[in-house]
Amino acid sequence: MRLAGGIQWFSAYEVIETGSRRTLPVADVATLGERGAALHAMIVGRRAPLRLGEQASLFDEPLIAGILNVTPDSFSDGGACGDDPAGAAKVGVAMVAAGAAIIDVGGESTRPGAPVVSEREELKRVVPVIERLVVVGAIVSIDTRKAAVMAAALAAGAHIVNDVSALLWDDRALEVVAKAGCPVVLMHSPDPKAGPHGGGGYRDVLVEVLDWLEARIDAVVAGGVDRARIIVDPGIGFGKSLADNLALMNGLAAFHGLGCPIMLGASRKRMIGALSNDAPVGERLAGSIALALKGAEAGVQLLRVHDVAETVQALRVWRALRDRAMVGADGFEPPTYSV
Repeated sequence: MRLAGGIQWFSAYEVIETGSRRTLPVADVATLGERGAALHAMIVGRRAPLRLGEQASLFDEPLIAGILNVTPDSFSDGGACGDDPAGAAKVGVAMVAAGAAIIDVGGESTRPGAPVVSEREELKRVVPVIERLVVVGAIVSIDTRKAAVMAAALAAGAHIVNDVSALLWDDRALEVVAKAGCPVVLMHSPDPKAGPHGGGGYRDVLVEVLDWLEARIDAVVAGGVDRARIIVDPGIGFGKSLADNLALMNGLAAFHGLGCPIMLGASRKRMIGALSNDAPVGERLAGSIALALKGAEAGVQLLRVHDVAETVQALRVWRALRDRAMVGADGFEPPTYSV
């Protein structure tokens, strides 16, 4: 079967129930009952194209969202684009030229211990950059928790809201997104009201994050957002230990059971440093590429990355190897898609 209607195929499930795990061939999925049938339909169902104005992006293979921080204190590139909207926009345009489908603009750092930025300051940072990017035809997402920033960014031409609090930090956020009818990224964190790094431990991180996102999707749909416009993010690095992050990376395919496109944001994260002798942020490219390819193999539809050109190159090689491996002795050629 195709995974989420994309280019990845699978032939069996790992079934997790009451603490046990077993492997089940796809042909036997009917034995799982109503719940299993519903999950199966979500997992194999083709994702609706991401329609942004006159443009439509398919989810047949991973799309790249380039990270553009316009903050003085981001964990990875703080200050690089601060106080220079024209320079920041130039960086974003270069990302598009390198293969980014989306530019994710953020004006508030979400690193551990980062102070909350006022709405006025955040707007001052992001709106001029968004306006410049939209003029040249870039697809822009606004990375913010604040309803006022969401509304102003959308008015300036942004197309997507990317909220690390899954529309829970600001009580007005859900209304803004529902009224705009725009796509929204709902990211998991243990306690969004306390900040993206709050919360405690987990008994089974994969199951708990899945259940949390499922409940959040239902609440956001009830609030007026079209389910076809919801994207989910497991929140790698947000309120999670190294073991938690590794478990989520290994279980990424399970998130297709939510029926929504998946965004993976693991680029330059602390887990890479923890696995490589505390390598500083600037020396985590190889680890970031490894995690991006892991996401691609799991059928993730969106990869949020700092290093666009390098990730695009790695994905092109991965795609070529994958397609060639599927050409069998019977001459079968896998279908190709242009995005």
